[in-house]
Amino acid sequence: MIEGLENLLDGSEQPGVAELRRRLGELLGGSAVAGRLIEQQQLPSRHPRVYRLRFTVNDEGRSLVVKRLEPAIAQRNYLVTRRWLPALGLDGHGPVLLGAAAEPSGQYIWHVYEDLGDWALDARDPDPARMRAAVEVIVQVHTRFAGHPLLPECRLYGGDLGMHFFESNVRDAIRSLEWLRPPRVALSSERRALRDRLLARLNLLLEEQPARAQALTEFGGVETLLHGDLWTTNTFVIPAAGGYRARLIDWDHAGVGPFTYDLSTFLLRFPAQSRAWILGLYGELASPSGWRLPAGRDLNLVFETAEYARFANRIIWPAVALAEEQADWGFEELAEIEGWFEDLQPVFAEITEPCAASALQP
Repeated sequence: MIEGLENLLDGSEQPGVAELRRRLGELLGGSAVAGRLIEQQQLPSRHPRVYRLRFTVNDEGRSLVVKRLEPAIAQRNYLVTRRWLPALGLDGHGPVLLGAAAEPSGQYIWHVYEDLGDWALDARDPDPARMRAAVEVIVQVHTRFAGHPLLPECRLYGGDLGMHFFESNVRDAIRSLEWLRPPRVALSSERRALRDRLLARLNLLLEEQPARAQALTEFGGVETLLHGDLWTTNTFVIPAAGGYRARLIDWDHAGVGPFTYDLSTFLLRFPAQSRAWILGLYGELASPSGWRLPAGRDLNLVFETAEYARFANRIIWPAVALAEEQADWGFEELAEIEGWFEDLQPVFAEITEPCAASALQP
């Protein structure tokens, strides 16, 4: 029996806590073991839904991470860890999902994972050995899934992160911002100007869509399974016998699209002076599969398209909250997103090599 489990997340007002407690008790051994909950820690997240739990079980330490998810995202993570990665022999490259617990109304699912510790990549000072282990895992996922028969299923339960993602999010962001007009929403002159500046940016992106689509076709690379949110905080590199092993966690945004979508997110987490050698490492590890990298100027364009698609997606939700709920925090988020547009710089600031002939091709 696990002492203290009955008090897990007391006062948090999280849904489905009773079901989570029961599932944790089962996973930890139930009445056949002696143990207790010794610590619960909320982990950094945009929403309070991820916790590290430390237990002693039969006098041995055990650490788990629990995460509350919406059903569609829970299903996506389940498929990544239990079906898609294992189908290609890559199950050691994802998180270790131990079990799940559903909140009674079906609105939320708790996932229970093995705790991988504090081994996320350091974006400020990337260590070459740890970076090689991480990039090798990313390359293996990209190259093995390219053209694989599972991709239609990955797209169905994940999403399409190619040009459709760019165009649909830009159009939806425009529609959402156009809702922000009196009498639906009261606008000061400052807030009206913010809305209009964002609309101007988005309408320009919509005009550029054909050219960006052509560039993505030529230089974006083959379609593959994408992690979709490839921050260093989701890239764990753990000491192992003879070196390191890497795992990618939090596949909430997994989908199908050109490999450059993931690379854009990943490279932008690192200092500008580190990006060229990290990209070179990706190219080196992908070359046995017959892949080769486009020129930096071509990559800059498709990386920019990926980032703008993400920015547009982030505009939609605060704008909808403003239109439907008059949520003042929405303008704060829109102002922050405008700052992202203003601050975005090319991934590669100095381009000296000639334009390459083609994007990665298998």
